[in-house]
Amino acid sequence: MGLLVNGTWQEDVSRTKDGHFIRPTTRFRNFVTADGSPGPTGEDGFTAEAGRYHLYVSHACPWAHRATIFRSLKKLENAISVSVTAPLYGKTGWEFGPEKGGTRDEVNSKATLAEIYLIADPHYTGRVSVPVLWDKKRRTIVNNESSEIIRMLNSAFEAFTNVHSDYYPAELRAEIDRINDLVYPNVNNGVYRAGFATSQAAYEEAARAVFAAFDQLEGRLSRQRYLVGGQITEADWRLFTTLIRFDTVYYNHFKCNLCRVADYRNLWNYLRDLYAVPGVAETVSIDHIKRHYYGSQRQVNPTGIVPIGPLIDFTAPHDRGRFG
Repeated sequence: MGLLVNGTWQEDVSRTKDGHFIRPTTRFRNFVTADGSPGPTGEDGFTAEAGRYHLYVSHACPWAHRATIFRSLKKLENAISVSVTAPLYGKTGWEFGPEKGGTRDEVNSKATLAEIYLIADPHYTGRVSVPVLWDKKRRTIVNNESSEIIRMLNSAFEAFTNVHSDYYPAELRAEIDRINDLVYPNVNNGVYRAGFATSQAAYEEAARAVFAAFDQLEGRLSRQRYLVGGQITEADWRLFTTLIRFDTVYYNHFKCNLCRVADYRNLWNYLRDLYAVPGVAETVSIDHIKRHYYGSQRQVNPTGIVPIGPLIDFTAPHDRGRFG
C-alpha cells in the first residue's frame, strides 16, 4: 500500500507504531447542505442539487459500502451518480475500468482515484481512500469521511427523494453516538487493527477487543431488534458493513478467529435481518470483497490466493421479528 506525498505516489510507507495499526485521519471535510450553509466543518457553498455530486466507491471497502447503502436506502440514484473502483489495487491504489472489474470514471475520465485527489489538490499528501464525494460544479472533493458522507445522504437531499426515513433522528443521537463510539474503534477499525498489527501483543489486544464488543452487542440484541431500540438507525448500518465481511474475510484473513458472526445467535439473525432490507443486498459484492482483501493485501496474504469459501446464505430466514 502507498500514499501521495506532495502529489507524488510513494510506496511501502509504514502504517504501524510499536506494532499497532494507525488509521490516518481524512483530509476533505466540507458538507453538502440543503441551503449551501456550512456544515459542522468546512466552508459554505456546497448546496444540495440533483446531478451535481458524484460518489467514488469500492464495493470491497466497508467505509465506502456505508455510502452506497445510504444512496440506495434514500433512493438517491437519480440525484447522485457513482463510479466503482476495481476490486484489486493497481500500482497507485484504486483503479477504474470495466476490464478490471470496476466502472469507468464518467465524470473526470481518470484511470485512478489518485488522479481525482490530485485534481482537488495537486500537492495532496495522504491516503487515497474511498468513499469520495465529488462536486462536479466546483471540480473538487467535498468530503472523504464516510461517517460524514452518510449523514449528508441522510438529510441534505430530501428535496430530491420520496424517501424521508431519518437514520439519525435528533431524539436518538446521543444513544447512536454512544453505540458508534463502541463499534468504530473496537469493531469497524478493530478488525483492521488486528489484521495489520505487526506484533503479537498489538494483534491480541485488537482481536480480543473485537470479541469483547461482539459480546456487548450480542447482549444488547438479545433484548431489542436494533442497536438503538425498535427502529433502524445509522448505528446499525455502520455495524452492518463490518459484519457482512466478517466470516468471509476478517475471520481468516485478519485472524479474528475466536468466533464467527454465525456463532452468535442474535448478531447472526440481526445481520440477515438488515440484509433483507430492500435495496441493501444489491449493494453487497462478496466477489469484490474477497478479491480485494485476499488479492490486494499481500502483506497479509503474500500469495494473493482467493479462497473458494465460505458459502454463506444471508437470505436464510431470521428470527428478529420476535421483537415486533
